[in-house]
Amino acid sequence: MNASFVKQGQEAAFSKEELASRVEAARRSLSAKNIDVMIVTGPENIFYLTGQQTPGYYTFQALVLPVEGEPRFVVRRLESQNCIANTYLENLEVYDDGIDPLDLLVGVVAKTGGANQRVAIDKRGWFLPITAFEKLQEKLGVLADGAGIVESLRAVKSPSEVEKISRAASYVDAGMAAGLAAIREGASENDLVAAMMESAIRAGSEYVGMEPLVSSGRRTGVPHGTWKRRKIQGGEPVFLEMAACHDRYHAVLMRSAWMGQPNDVARRMMDACLEGLDAALATLKPGNTCEQVHQAVQAVIDKAGYTENYRKRSGYSVGISFAPDWGEWQVASLYDGIKRELVPGMVFHIPPALRIYGDFTVGVSETVVVTENGNRVLGKTARDLAIY
Repeated sequence: MNASFVKQGQEAAFSKEELASRVEAARRSLSAKNIDVMIVTGPENIFYLTGQQTPGYYTFQALVLPVEGEPRFVVRRLESQNCIANTYLENLEVYDDGIDPLDLLVGVVAKTGGANQRVAIDKRGWFLPITAFEKLQEKLGVLADGAGIVESLRAVKSPSEVEKISRAASYVDAGMAAGLAAIREGASENDLVAAMMESAIRAGSEYVGMEPLVSSGRRTGVPHGTWKRRKIQGGEPVFLEMAACHDRYHAVLMRSAWMGQPNDVARRMMDACLEGLDAALATLKPGNTCEQVHQAVQAVIDKAGYTENYRKRSGYSVGISFAPDWGEWQVASLYDGIKRELVPGMVFHIPPALRIYGDFTVGVSETVVVTENGNRVLGKTARDLAIY
């Protein structure tokens, strides 16, 4: 397609004004930390600030965000038209294959401010190789740690962001309904995943940050195991967890099923998970902390006698995601020691799950937004253990 047909912002997920307000908020945070310019490399943070989204983030890209002056985006030439379509950025620094983008980035940063400017970079980013960081530090001097600056802004979603997550939740409901309907003796794990992904995509989902987690039988007792052609047998557990996406915003859902009657331990564990989720929802409200939500779940698990089976956080922020994850692990978690206060607009996936390792897993989850008066569950799928 001729480049002249690509219009600035033609596929932008947000208005120019909303993106500009995010940039200004980030600049205020930089100024408060005495940072003159920040190099942003994480695809989630780049998307939040600019709207740029592409599956081609495996090649180097970086947003140079100064406290004063216009942002500049270092991008591979093949992605430049994508960037024009998705953003309102006017200053693209394009590099060709065979050119070291770090040399270009160093020059852009040098042009952005004075010789004594303080430069920060998001050091926790997944897509900042050690060699790249070392080269940048060699060329630019000591780099301040900008990790958490943009993430802290992402924690509280705007109404338009919540709407996108709500739409993603409707896609998850469609996918999960199809997966549960596909369960039968002799069906394969692949059959379930095919039904889940097809239905979610037909409902509206785009590509997601992580594949569904679907397993059956004793395979369910291995955390984060996923489909592997196995056929479901009578008397076995089935575990399903999936995400769906709208404009890079994700919602997630976990459900459990059993072919025939589950054993007593599985029933008690499932009851504890359901009660734990209820406890989380009762505690997830403005003024409480992330830690308190986890402790409410943990108290239920401890009372049921399954402390050793629950060595994990009780939830995590969801919103913008690119592979390899569907959650916002850098933004917020519901766990001990995390005293961040809950405020309206925060969105969490809360997945209480219990397992006998190597035997079975049961669990249930919801994607939930904090509201002025409490919270709102975004999904509509029944929570009980599905019996077949």
